[in-house]
Amino acid sequence: MLGNKALARGLYEAGCMVISSYPGTPSTEITEEAAKYDDIYCEWAPNEKVALEVAHGASVGGRRSACAMKHVGLNVAADPLFTISYQGLNAGLVVCVADDPGMHSSQNEQDSRHYAMSAKIPMLEPSDSEESRIFAKKAYELSEKFNTPVLIKMCTRVSHSQSIVEPEERIVPEQVAYVKDPAKVMMTVNSRNAHVRVEKRTLDLIAYAEDCEFNRVEMSDTSLGIITSSTSYQYAKEVFGENASILKLGMVYPLPEKLILDFASKVDKVIVLEELDPFIENHCKQLGIKVSGKDIFPICGEFSQNLVKSCMGLDVPETLTLDENIPGRPPVMCAGCPHRGIFYILKKNKCMVYGDIGCYTLGAVAPLNSMDLNVCMGASCSGLHGFNLAMGREGEKHSVGVIGDSTFIHSGMTGITDISYNMTNSTVIILDNSITGMTGHQQNPTTGKNLRGEPAGKVDLESLCRALGFDRVRVVDPYDLDQVDQVLKEELEAEAPSIIISRRPCVMIKGTVHQPPISPNEEKCSGCKACMQIGCPAISVRDKKVKIDNTLCIGCKVCTQMCKFGALEG
Repeated sequence: MLGNKALARGLYEAGCMVISSYPGTPSTEITEEAAKYDDIYCEWAPNEKVALEVAHGASVGGRRSACAMKHVGLNVAADPLFTISYQGLNAGLVVCVADDPGMHSSQNEQDSRHYAMSAKIPMLEPSDSEESRIFAKKAYELSEKFNTPVLIKMCTRVSHSQSIVEPEERIVPEQVAYVKDPAKVMMTVNSRNAHVRVEKRTLDLIAYAEDCEFNRVEMSDTSLGIITSSTSYQYAKEVFGENASILKLGMVYPLPEKLILDFASKVDKVIVLEELDPFIENHCKQLGIKVSGKDIFPICGEFSQNLVKSCMGLDVPETLTLDENIPGRPPVMCAGCPHRGIFYILKKNKCMVYGDIGCYTLGAVAPLNSMDLNVCMGASCSGLHGFNLAMGREGEKHSVGVIGDSTFIHSGMTGITDISYNMTNSTVIILDNSITGMTGHQQNPTTGKNLRGEPAGKVDLESLCRALGFDRVRVVDPYDLDQVDQVLKEELEAEAPSIIISRRPCVMIKGTVHQPPISPNEEKCSGCKACMQIGCPAISVRDKKVKIDNTLCIGCKVCTQMCKFGALEG
């Protein structure tokens, strides 16, 4: 099974009844796979904060629950997480977070283990698919034993690799009765008392970690001892085999003390092998153990077997290479992507573009080069407001924020509310492609369908924006370049906050009807390459004549509007 699928299987086997999540690579498949079990209620929430609050509410109601998110999503969910740690639960609550070392699909490379320490809750870290399944089940036992949410930390390699899994039957515990408890209201004396309980719980968890089933020692050659976890454990086994002893940590917070000290005393040299921050290494040093770690291995990026060998001064096997210099293939927006026309017009008008998180971030790459920066979900709206506060009217006339429909629901609403309430003449473009695109086509509150594709409540973006204080709300077809250009100019000149909704379905949505491919007329083609300015992968120029790849072109006709010679015909 895929690691994420195995984790979902573990949640199922443990009797989880409610899962609320927000999609984010590499965590998305956890909830998608769980949704295949009819016995679990699964939903896409508007954002990770809401998802965790829903899951916690289900726990309070007496049912085992879970939520899943990527590492930056845990930032959003941190607010309820810290207080839930104080408040406690009724039934078990598991929070699945997937880190992305190497930033395959993320804007930063943060290490989620710090959240476990800060929120003072246990974190388990599986190293393969079978452990993902088992740890998910054991996490509920741990959660209910210590009255705490439990974090399960995945990473891209564990989430998206496959290994053998041995499924078991589902066992659903009895629903825990809800009992009113005024001490759960987190205020004044209740919160102070809760903090004392949490500190006591941490000490109990440290004692538990000393001989728990999640941590194990594999003694072999005692000249070298390796303390490790997650995929780094797999690399250690492959690189060193029987030439080293290994302390494999499955519970990475809280970390044991006696177990580590005892292991270190039995080997001549100790190395901590871990990706990203020196989390385990710092703990070992606090215990007074002389260890090597980040002085050998990098703090940035994803590890591999060969990287470990290279850092340790071992022979790295030769790899197959090609003599030919193959050009790079950076990611680009799909042929016919409705966002392409928007970014072309923004570049044409020399706009400062405050971007956001989604597949439209590719508007930053050549040849469009029309996104100036991005920060996090929803920052395009509130960040644009701040930019215009600093720049004044000249800034307002030449700057826009761009945000996807799912991202807008996630975090954009509060940002545009700040714009309308505090009255900068800011223009925000909502790129409504009727799906959550970057994470693999998940539904969201604007699509009218739920996670399973069934009919659901649908947010009306125009009405919502007007309700939030915008009198100027315009809808454009991003395939109509003249319309987009005209509306953009009008809204940038308007002395009022404004919203432009660019509405076209993602071309990759199943069932989307495409038009016939564009037919180039080589006799009319001057070889000017004006059509190449939009960066469509279906268009190329060979022998100074335009070519159309019929396997990619979906007949959007954006390129036909750029050719002054009529060489591109619909």
